[in-house]
Amino acid sequence: MWSCGGEKLELRKGDRIVIIGNSLAERFQHDGWFEAYLQAARPDDDLTVRNLGYSGDQVHYRPRSHEGFGSADSHLARLKANVIFSFFGYNESYEDNPEEFKLQLKAWIDHTRAQKYDSVSAPRIVMFSPISHEDLKSPDLPDGAENNRRLEAYTKAMQEVAKEMKVGFVDLFKESKALYEKSEKPLTINGVHLNEEGNRQIGKYISETLFGRSGTLGEAGMDSLRSAVLDKDWHWFKRYRTTSGNDVWGTRSIQDGNKATLNRELVMIDTLTANRDRRIWARAKGKDMEIDDSNMPEPIIVGTHITRDVKYLDPVEAISSMTVPKDLQVNLFASEKQFPEIVNPVAMQVDGKGRTWVAAWGDYPKWEPGKKTNDRLIYLTDEDGDGMADKVNTFAYVSNPTGFEFWNGGVIVVSAPDILFLKDTDGDGVADHKEYLFGGIGSDDTHHTANNLIYGPDGYIYYQRGIFILENVETPYGPAEESGTPGLYRFNPRTFEFSFVVENTPNSHGISFDRWGNQFITDGTSGKAFQVYVERKVTSTTDVTVYAKRPLFQQTVRPVCANTILASSHFPDDYWNNFLLLNVIGYQGIKRYYLDYKPEGVIEGREAENFLFTGTDPTFRPNSEAAPRVIDANYKGDPNFRPSDALTGPDGALYFCDWQNAVITHSPYNLRDASRDQVHGRVYRVTAKNRPLLTPAKIGGEPVEALLELYKSREDETRYRVRVELSGRDTKEVIPKAKEWLKNLDINKEEDVLPMLEILWLHQQHNVKNHDLLKQILKAPVEQARLAGQKVAWLWSDRNSHFKGSSEKTITGMQFRTFYESFWTHPDSVKTEEPPHAHGHGSAGAESVGTPPVVIDLTKEAVAKVKIETALLKFSVNQFNVKPGQQVELTLDNVDLMQHNLLVVEPGAADEVAQQAIDLGDKGLKMGFIPENKKILHATRLLDSKQKEVLKFAAPKQPGDYQYVCTFPGHGPVMRGIMKVVP
Repeated sequence: MWSCGGEKLELRKGDRIVIIGNSLAERFQHDGWFEAYLQAARPDDDLTVRNLGYSGDQVHYRPRSHEGFGSADSHLARLKANVIFSFFGYNESYEDNPEEFKLQLKAWIDHTRAQKYDSVSAPRIVMFSPISHEDLKSPDLPDGAENNRRLEAYTKAMQEVAKEMKVGFVDLFKESKALYEKSEKPLTINGVHLNEEGNRQIGKYISETLFGRSGTLGEAGMDSLRSAVLDKDWHWFKRYRTTSGNDVWGTRSIQDGNKATLNRELVMIDTLTANRDRRIWARAKGKDMEIDDSNMPEPIIVGTHITRDVKYLDPVEAISSMTVPKDLQVNLFASEKQFPEIVNPVAMQVDGKGRTWVAAWGDYPKWEPGKKTNDRLIYLTDEDGDGMADKVNTFAYVSNPTGFEFWNGGVIVVSAPDILFLKDTDGDGVADHKEYLFGGIGSDDTHHTANNLIYGPDGYIYYQRGIFILENVETPYGPAEESGTPGLYRFNPRTFEFSFVVENTPNSHGISFDRWGNQFITDGTSGKAFQVYVERKVTSTTDVTVYAKRPLFQQTVRPVCANTILASSHFPDDYWNNFLLLNVIGYQGIKRYYLDYKPEGVIEGREAENFLFTGTDPTFRPNSEAAPRVIDANYKGDPNFRPSDALTGPDGALYFCDWQNAVITHSPYNLRDASRDQVHGRVYRVTAKNRPLLTPAKIGGEPVEALLELYKSREDETRYRVRVELSGRDTKEVIPKAKEWLKNLDINKEEDVLPMLEILWLHQQHNVKNHDLLKQILKAPVEQARLAGQKVAWLWSDRNSHFKGSSEKTITGMQFRTFYESFWTHPDSVKTEEPPHAHGHGSAGAESVGTPPVVIDLTKEAVAKVKIETALLKFSVNQFNVKPGQQVELTLDNVDLMQHNLLVVEPGAADEVAQQAIDLGDKGLKMGFIPENKKILHATRLLDSKQKEVLKFAAPKQPGDYQYVCTFPGHGPVMRGIMKVVP
C-alpha cells in the first residue's frame, strides 16, 4: 500500500537513491533483488543506489564504534542523496511505545528536510514499514504473535506520521503477511529476516508499488541485471562497511601512515563502485558493457618496518628447526609449495568425512582494491592414508574467514560483519547455498573480530572477540544485542538466540571443551588462560546464575591465538587430556599443560614438558615484535613460524596450522606493510613414535544408530564429530532413536555415564528437553557429569541465561563511539550537511582523529599533582610542566584492559629504554618490563587493569623535556609524553 497525500514518488534522471535502516535494508544488497527490480522499472533514469543499512539501527539511534566512522548526515552528504528510502521500526518496536516512535520519526523528517545533501534541494523521502513476523511453525522459533502486535502498531504509527508530514509510505507489514500466507515455502530464515526468495518478492512489490511496474527484461535479463547489482553491492559494502575501520578512521589510523594509505583505498573503491553503476544502467536497458577500471587511483605504496633479510624456509626443511619431545615426530601434511591455496591459515577443522578444512586468509589483513579476492575455505584430502594431503578443493571464497564450524550439513563461517551458513547442495564439493545468519558482528579490527568458532555440547556455537569493535546483532527475540565488551559469546544457529557469556580482555582468542563440557578460553594479548564455569548465588529472595571465569594457570607466554585439548589414545598416557596453547611470538610453538580436576568443579593447569617450538631455546624471547626483530647469527629456529590453530585428527594425530609470516602484529606496521606475506602457509602433523594410529571412525552419512554407538568412544574427537554430524539429521528421527538407545545404558555403571551425558547434550542440541534423563545425570557416580547436569538444569529452567555485554563508553575501545542521532539529542539543532568538495571522495569523518594534545601547567602549584590515565594505547596527558626541584605527585590510573607502566626517563632516552624492555625477553614480565638503565629516573610497577600507583619525587633541577613512556612491548612507540621542566 502506498500513501503520500495522493502523490506518487517522482524520480528524475540521475537521481541518487540512498537506503537507510536496519537489517531489512542492509540485507537487500546481499541478494540484489531490490535494486534489480528498481533499475528494471526505470531503465532510462540511470539511477545510483547506495545502501547505508546497518544491523541494529533505529531512526534516532545508530551506534558506531568510533566517531571517525562518520555521522548519518555526513554519509548522505558525501553520496549527494536526493532520494532517501528509510526502513525502520523493527528494533524500535521492542520499546512498545508507538507514540514515542512517532516523535522520533517526526524529528528525523524535520531534520532531513532541513538538509541539502546534494547542495540543491531537500531530499525526497519514502518510509517503508517493518515487515511482519512470519510464523514458521517451528518449535525452535517464536511464532511472532507478540512481535506482530507491536509491529502492526508501529506500522500504523508510521502511516499516520507519513500522512501528517506528507511523506511517501509503503506498508510492508500487511503485504509481507499476505505473501507469507500465499507462499508454499518460507520467506524468512527466522521469522524476521528475509531469505533470498523473500527479498525477491518484497523487492518486486516495492517496485510495483512505487512505479506501477517491475520491468520487462524477462528471467535471463533479470538474472544478468541482478548479477551486475551484486557485483556493485559487493564493492560498495567493502567501502561503507570497510573492515579494520579502526585503522582507517579510528585510534590505530595514526600509526605508520594507515590513515593516508587506507583512506586512499576508500577512494579507489568509490571508483570501482561507480564503474559498476554503468554496467547496471546498460543491462537495465537490455544491453551490456565491459567494465574498465583503469581510472582507479593508484594505491599509496608502503615500505616495511622489517629490517632483517626475510627468508622463508622450505616447508619440509623447516621441520628440522622444530624441537619436539623424543617420543614424538612431525611431518608435513600440506603447504603452499604443493597447494598455493594454503595462504595464511588462520583456522582449521575436520569434517565427518575425515577431510581437513582450513580457513586461508590470503588477503590478510583485508582485501586490497583492484585485486582478486583470495580469502577462502578449502579442504584437504589424504586419499592414500599416508599422513600427507593429496588433493585440495576450494569450497567457497569468503572474506576475512576468521573462524568456522560445521553444522547441519554445512559450514558456519565468520565473514565480519556477517556470520554465514554455506552448504553444498548438489554434491560437487563447492558451496552453492549461502545464508546470512547474523549481521552486526564487529568488524572494526579484523585481528579482534569473532574467531575460534566451536560447536558446544549445548548446541550453541561459541566465539571470542576483542576490543575496538562494536556488535549490534538483531534476533527474533528482543532488542538488538549491542555490545562493545571483549570476551566470549555464543549463538544458536537452530533457534537464532544470541548471548554474551563472559568478559575476556583485551583481545580474546582460543576456545576449547573437555569431555565433560568444561570450557577453557585464552586471551591473545596477555596469554592468560581461564576456565569458564557456572556460578549460582541463592539468597532468601533471589536465585541468580551467571557464567564466570577463573585462572587456569600462571601465564608464561604471549600472544596466544588458539588452544585445544589433546585427548587421543594414539599418544602416550602422559599426553592424555593435555591443554595445548599456541603461541606465535617469542616461544613460537605449542605449550603443554596437565589439567588437575579438583573438588567442586575447579580445574587447575600445570605446565608440562615443552610440546613443540621452533629453534633450540624454549624461553619466551622476544616477547614482542613491535620493534623490528633482529635475528642472532646463532639462531636455529624459523622466525616466521606461527602456529595458529590445532586439532586432533580422525587418525589420532595432532594437526596444526603454521601461519608462516614475517609480520604478526598491528603496531607499528602499516596494514599494507610490504613484508606482510600473502604466499606462505603450512599444515603439519604430530604423531607418537612406535605407536599405532587410530582407525578413523565412520561418521559422514552413517545411520543414526551407528552414530549413537560412537558416543561410547574414548576419543573426544570422535564424539565431537558425531555431535556435529547429528546436527544435520532430522530431530524427529534422532531423538526417538536416542531414547531407545538409552535403554541399554545404566547410569550406575561408570562406563555408561559419559555416553548418557552425550545423549542429554544431544537433546539440548536439538532443542528438546528430557527431564527424566537430566534427573539420572544429576545422580551420576561421576562428579564431572553431575556438574554438567547442573548446567543443563539451569539452561532448561526459568532462571535467566541470556546476558548482554556492555556498550558504554567506559568499555575500553569504545571511548569514541557514537550513540543517538543529533536531531534526537539536540532537537533544536539546525546544523545542515552538504557534500564535500573533493568530488565526494574520502572517508566521512576521517579528517580528524582523536583530540588536541592535553598540556597541563603545574608550575604555580606547591605540589605538582597530575593524574594520568591509560586507554587505547595512549596516556591521557601529553605534557605537564613543572619547575626545577618542584615536588611532583604523579598518579598512573590504568583504566585500560591491558597492562601498562610509566617510566620517567632522561630527555631523548625513551626509545632506548623501550627497546631494552623488549630485549628482556622472558624476564620481562617478572621485571615489569623495567630494564636496568641509569637514564630511568622513576617508574611505576606493571599495573593490571583498574590498578593505580602514585609516584612521588622531586623534579630534576636541570630544565629540559623529560619523557615518560610505557615500556610494555609494543606500547612504547605510541604511549609517551613529556614532563617539561621549565626555568
